[in-house]
Amino acid sequence: MAVILKGAGKLYYYLNEDIADERIQEWPLMRTPWPGLTLLALYLFAVYKWLPDYMSKRPPYDLRFLMAIYNIIQIIGCVYVFYQSLTLGWLNQYSLVCQPVNDGPHSFLYAWRVCYIYFVIKIMDLLDTIFFVLRKKQNQVTFLHVYHHCGMVAVAWGIVKWVPGGHVTLMVTINSFVHIVMYVYYLLTTWDESYKRSLWWKKHVTQVQIIQFSIILIHFLALLATQDCAFPRQPIYILLPQNLFIFILFCDFYYKAYISKPKVN
Repeated sequence: MAVILKGAGKLYYYLNEDIADERIQEWPLMRTPWPGLTLLALYLFAVYKWLPDYMSKRPPYDLRFLMAIYNIIQIIGCVYVFYQSLTLGWLNQYSLVCQPVNDGPHSFLYAWRVCYIYFVIKIMDLLDTIFFVLRKKQNQVTFLHVYHHCGMVAVAWGIVKWVPGGHVTLMVTINSFVHIVMYVYYLLTTWDESYKRSLWWKKHVTQVQIIQFSIILIHFLALLATQDCAFPRQPIYILLPQNLFIFILFCDFYYKAYISKPKVN
């Protein structure tokens, strides 16, 4: 037991100190994983226990104005990250085939303006579920929804902690663009219910999400197929199955929602 605890301690120190990017260690929530894990635990308790119990004998809240403001903030944040990611990296100096974590003059700006703000946005995304529960839309708090939100917070934290730049951040760029589309759609549905009832909008928003996972999957595989790339392989071994799992879940949702026909009794 002592050997196991000692090994676990060494691994913890290795992950949190030895291979962590020194520039970001003092940024909020970045020194250790515990604050972020606590936040996710509170989120899960809130959306599955505390808020449903609170809303059980209350009418749904009308949050249209608050949600409109929230969607606008999300759009602005995603546009900013998308623009910064392109100008500091992917339209400037980054290679699609093999891009190491950059140590050049733009590396700190990329870590701060792109990766860390993306992480903050992923935390903000958790409010989507809170709004569902407060509006008594508990049926929308699905496994896919909650798993995806928690997973993206964890992935974004890991990017900032260990690889705040380089190959995997194309995911940040693409995902930010997709969320611009999503939150524009959400903003429209906040004020006009006809958009929410439009199968065309819902279907194509889901298609855009599936396309993003396909591109990211190919991008990760390209790194594994590239010889002598200086970007570490370890993040890909984690992100690749995570991305594949999410891809399968979204495809399953798309099939059930838009392709399969309900059985007639």
